Amino acid sequence: MLEISTVDYHTAGEPFRIVTGGAPDLTGSTVLDRRENAASAEIDRIRRLLVHEPRGHADMYGCFVTPPDDDGASFGAVFFHKDGYSTACGHGTIALGTWAVETGRVDAPPDGEVTIQIDVPSGRVGAIVRLTGGKPRSVGFRNVPAFVHARGVIVDTDAGPATVDIAYGGAFYASVRADRLGAAVTPGDLPRLIALSRQIKSALDSRQAAEHPADPRLSGIYGVTFYEDLPRPAKGGAHQRSCTVFADGEVDRSPCGSGTTARLALLADEGRLIDSELVHDSVVGTRFLGRVLGTTTTLGRAGYYTEVEGSAFRTGEHRFILDSGDPLGEGFSLR
Repeated sequence: MLEISTVDYHTAGEPFRIVTGGAPDLTGSTVLDRRENAASAEIDRIRRLLVHEPRGHADMYGCFVTPPDDDGASFGAVFFHKDGYSTACGHGTIALGTWAVETGRVDAPPDGEVTIQIDVPSGRVGAIVRLTGGKPRSVGFRNVPAFVHARGVIVDTDAGPATVDIAYGGAFYASVRADRLGAAVTPGDLPRLIALSRQIKSALDSRQAAEHPADPRLSGIYGVTFYEDLPRPAKGGAHQRSCTVFADGEVDRSPCGSGTTARLALLADEGRLIDSELVHDSVVGTRFLGRVLGTTTTLGRAGYYTEVEGSAFRTGEHRFILDSGDPLGEGFSLR
């Protein structure tokens, strides 16, 4: 009998399952090393149990909480989804910040804010938890420096040539204007967006179009973001709606935290976010607010410090059981 306990949250509609008990410790000197260890048979069966049906679903997301790389962070996190392990997760970082305060793992004032440093595979990120009356109101996710990797990459799809911009926000994201492929960022177009994302991701990865300049373990297109411009806010900046399809056809219900970071890098590079913010809506109508906090040089190119603000809410606490006689074992995935 295998028993795993979790606490579940959603961030702007996107699920996040935090493993709190029953899993073996991940080995490795850094969180990036522990991500590789998570692929071992002993650990990966727990990922499959939690994300596959009947306990999860094809769009489930979660993490293992680990020790940090050093004393500069409160804890670490190895993120997982139905197809494996990601290098970054902004919506998960927002949920982790909320969880750390709500459970008392990190002390916080009843009114004000607390900064929680979290080590993830792509580096050290911050969760700025803002509280009112002792309750987390929102969390500002401060990512590793983002940068523009490539612009105007042409990819053939069933809907015609797609013009792709690639940016890094802890993982590589390919951004595509949805209307240029005859699509819209709506729930009704999700099957089409999923199919197009697979074509675009496969084509870019076959060209090795997203090679990380410092660590090959961070290479490869993780998500494809389909976006559309909405009327500009009165106070300036940008207003967009997007849908990020990541891994193999997994749809982000939120505006995607690390994907928003990549969008911020592209918009800042275009000069569209001077002293203003990105109002970023999701395919289900939820919202993140994105800001460029400053510039830097990262890996020999212009980089951007960013903050993506959103809110997470606890949806349940669970004790999952795998009976040794269950013929379905760790479950199944239909997509």
